[in-house]
Amino acid sequence: MRGLGWGGMILPLVVAQASPGQEPAADGMPVLSPVTWERLLNSDDEPHNWLMYHGALDGQRFSRLDQINRENVGRLELKWAHQIRQLDRNQTTPLVVDGVMFITESPSNVTAVDAATGRAYWRYEHPLPDGIRLCCGRNNRGVAILGETLYMSTNDAHLVAIDARSGSLLWDTEVADHTKGYSKTAAPLVVGDTVVTGIAGGEFGIRGFIDGYDAATGERRWRTYTVPGPGEPGNETWAGDSWRTGGAPTWLTGVYDPELDLIYWGAGNPAPDWNGDVRLGDNLYSSSVLALDRETGKIVWHFQFTPHDVWDWDAIQVPVLADVELNGELRKAMLWANRNAFYYLLDRGSGQFLFGEPFALQTWANGLDEDGRPILRENVFPTTEGTRVAPIAGGATNWWSPAYSPRTGFLYVNSFDAEGIYYQRDDEYEEGSIFLGGGHRMPLAADHYKSAIRAIEATTGEIRWEFPITPRTRSGVLATAGGLVWSASVDGYFFALDEETGEPLWRMSLGAAPHASPMSYAVGGEQRIVVAMGNVVFVFGLAEE
Repeated sequence: MRGLGWGGMILPLVVAQASPGQEPAADGMPVLSPVTWERLLNSDDEPHNWLMYHGALDGQRFSRLDQINRENVGRLELKWAHQIRQLDRNQTTPLVVDGVMFITESPSNVTAVDAATGRAYWRYEHPLPDGIRLCCGRNNRGVAILGETLYMSTNDAHLVAIDARSGSLLWDTEVADHTKGYSKTAAPLVVGDTVVTGIAGGEFGIRGFIDGYDAATGERRWRTYTVPGPGEPGNETWAGDSWRTGGAPTWLTGVYDPELDLIYWGAGNPAPDWNGDVRLGDNLYSSSVLALDRETGKIVWHFQFTPHDVWDWDAIQVPVLADVELNGELRKAMLWANRNAFYYLLDRGSGQFLFGEPFALQTWANGLDEDGRPILRENVFPTTEGTRVAPIAGGATNWWSPAYSPRTGFLYVNSFDAEGIYYQRDDEYEEGSIFLGGGHRMPLAADHYKSAIRAIEATTGEIRWEFPITPRTRSGVLATAGGLVWSASVDGYFFALDEETGEPLWRMSLGAAPHASPMSYAVGGEQRIVVAMGNVVFVFGLAEE
């Protein structure tokens, strides 16, 4: 135990060690009601909590709280802030459970705080070995919870279970060998009594997979490879032995449909990223969405957005599930704004392509055919001299979450219009080393391009409004029942827009760039809006009248 000085008081903070065992709850921490699978299934019934990374199993990032609304958002003020010790691109979306907030911190730590005041209860620090190989920062985006146990992925490719009351480690499972380039950065997804989790490391020529683990013991129940081996359907889409280093990482959190009993997860780019000559074929299941059977992990259907991807357009965006009316028929749909600049509407029961439309600048395809396969333009592949194509490798959108409002029927997306120059080269694969097969650059500075929050009508693909942002931002989007859409810009502003028109209604400069997605909860009957910017988690609420 050690103390934190605050306002003349000494507040106890438990610093949990990475050793097994269970302890009583940290001093002063309220009693948590176990977060049962039933509660997760019905998370909409308790909008004052934020029980999973996306807020709900459908990935909509829509909060049903409406205390903060279009009429009073001008009264918003900062209530408290939490300083993350590690100055990094902090990408956390906290969970809130019965007045306790769980914040992940770079690189692989988690802190429990009072959701009303920010007072710290305990902190778990995961020890990391030297020499971890990461392509894109020491990130951790969040945790999952079941019962009184938190589940967190770590940069050294482990999955750990932590007592939510005390911060004590319960079990630690090695998912993959980090020395071979495997890592983990995303929040897991709890489905029943299984913890579902993906893997990162596509730029190292790993073989991607999605795993299901026993929530009580950490034992692996199933593994589904996103690069099929010999004898498995799809292996023929990889020339020779290129499947062995095929990439297709699964580095963001998926979603789940309880009625269809299907898990949906996106798979990233094939490896090497930009040299497709050494992996001829469509390269399944890279740059695809997979529908998996919950019990076995078996692939029920797949849809590939970018066959033979040579532009690094990972399909690791969030699948958004919504029931929509299309041509007079109610469809169980999947909404997907893809990194390749097309918006897709799919039938989530069968994977049937319903339609697709560009939502951002793209110069690589003349459209999509009746099955959703892109109709390629000429001379769009990377070359040794360089080929100019839109969108950039970072995509027309990326991992930062969109939001869907059932009030408007709009999907709100952080989008970017920009071209990239793509280069190809020959790289020799070396285990544990970067394996790119080329490079990419932007011909102009970022402020020469167009960045915006766009409202896409889910059933038509029409852009109903856009709110320009300059320069590009890496913030996700939140929609709330108060008629507001929330996001942030790279120049440090956090803002709220009108859900129907995109009109800006409120903003505040927070002095740091965002790399995370906002969320909302309520404590003591008061709604809060949360965003991580720089190394600070900011919590806002209404000022008293």
